[in-house]
Amino acid sequence: MQVAIVTGASSGIGQSAAIRIAARGTGVILTYGRNRQGAADAVATIEKAGGTAVALHLDLGDSAGFDAFRDSVAEALRTTWSRDTFDHLVNNAGIAQASLIEDTAEEDFDRLMRVLLKGPYFLTQRLLPLMADGGSVVNVSSSAAAATSGLEPGYAAYASMKGGLSVLTRYMAKEFSPRGIRVNAVSPGATRTRLADDAFTRFPEVVPAIAAKTAFGRVGEPDDVGALIATLVGDESRWITAQDIEVSGGYQL
Repeated sequence: MQVAIVTGASSGIGQSAAIRIAARGTGVILTYGRNRQGAADAVATIEKAGGTAVALHLDLGDSAGFDAFRDSVAEALRTTWSRDTFDHLVNNAGIAQASLIEDTAEEDFDRLMRVLLKGPYFLTQRLLPLMADGGSVVNVSSSAAAATSGLEPGYAAYASMKGGLSVLTRYMAKEFSPRGIRVNAVSPGATRTRLADDAFTRFPEVVPAIAAKTAFGRVGEPDDVGALIATLVGDESRWITAQDIEVSGGYQL
């Protein structure tokens, strides 16, 4: 059985991706930050459908904890799947915070950098020795970083980090290709998740305006993105690497 690691899988896109990947017969190690119950719910959903999953805590903004996390992954692989390697890594965990450039505090900028760019960079580095040849990495970027996306004031820092992740995706694809490891990014548009302190729930009035700018007339749902992530780690995507695929339902089309 193949095994995938999905970070930030206690809700939203990560949870959908974990469930979708497990439905394909792949074991899942899913991570959570503060939402332990959400992670437990995801594990229960996967197990109810006949799959296998393990939830581990991970603070993506604290790279000092990555070695201990790698050890926890190795232990889970041995005890749950009798393996010493895993096959796929989905770098999904993230945070969002909006502020104009003139109002951005340096500590907020650094926090976004640690979670959105430094975190995936060094977590992938630490986990590479445990990763099997011929596997895959999927980085969750954002359409906010795309040159063709409509720019929204207040997202300069967030989009800059996500843009860095998209560039990192191409370099990972180049460097990991001798091992047959594919690396791609997905860039969701506006998606109804708990990001930015559950912004869509707190500010429902923004939804109609976003939907009006979207070709399919609605905002995205987590499963719209999770389904693609599951496809990218699947064998049918074996000839795809170094791509950044926008998943926005035609935003600003």
